[in-house]
Amino acid sequence: MSATKRIVVFGGNGFLGSRICRAAVARNWDVTSVSRSGTPHWSSVTSSATPPAWSSKVSWEHGDIFVPAQWTAFLKNANYVVHSLGILLEADYKGVLAGRESPIAGLAKAFDRTRGAHTPNPLERMRAHQDPVSPAAGQQQQLTYEMMNRDSTILLAKEAAAQGVEAFGFVSAAGGAPVLPSRYLSTKREAEAVVAREFPEMRGVFFRPPFMYDRSRKATIPLAAMVAAGSTFNTLTGGVLGGFLGAGGVKPLQADVVADAVVEGLADQSVKGPVEVKEIEELAHRTWRNTML
Repeated sequence: MSATKRIVVFGGNGFLGSRICRAAVARNWDVTSVSRSGTPHWSSVTSSATPPAWSSKVSWEHGDIFVPAQWTAFLKNANYVVHSLGILLEADYKGVLAGRESPIAGLAKAFDRTRGAHTPNPLERMRAHQDPVSPAAGQQQQLTYEMMNRDSTILLAKEAAAQGVEAFGFVSAAGGAPVLPSRYLSTKREAEAVVAREFPEMRGVFFRPPFMYDRSRKATIPLAAMVAAGSTFNTLTGGVLGGFLGAGGVKPLQADVVADAVVEGLADQSVKGPVEVKEIEELAHRTWRNTML
């Protein structure tokens, strides 16, 4: 009988992260979630405020991704580590709520192509004998794409590799849609490249899902329908507008499908590097087929 696998999911209390935890529990793995708030607010990630039965089998831990001392102990003897953290749009949320910054100003920062473009990643800061964790000057009040999509991923991968973790899963993204800032995707890709280059001894698996939806988040259903329409048009026209539509030219997937694919991809030693939408579907289908046997 094989030993129980251990997985640690950073951002495991989120929309996708909670489903990754669910998929891992279904395999009887030892599952730990690490996030700043610990246990999920179930009404925001499922259709009910009542914790699902499987959630009692997850260790819901607290930890700030930028403070490794709070979570490195959770990585001990872990087989797999998943980074499922990120921000869709940059904004100084505290500043907006306090009236120090308008929502429009926050959006303007997000779509500024030069913002954060020359911020060195954590490994470069370490080589320059600088603090690899603290945000750059002027960013203390705000989470940026460079910090959340790139820096937090690299920091986590570094600690995971040091602990001898077998595989590192990163929730990246399919090609960006025109409504998203270019830096959202470029920082994801930069994180992929650095992890693959700097930690070759650890199998890096970079999942690139399209728009994800679930009936527990009613707002995602009409959006998914719009994206699906764009995908159908893109297919019928031979991808003539693929470059313009970006992720809008790729059919959306249910969040559960992506979660199943993440767990299946980590379990399969042959899966490595970028995992595109078609491969995500294939991995999820394999999971479904195995449960039917």
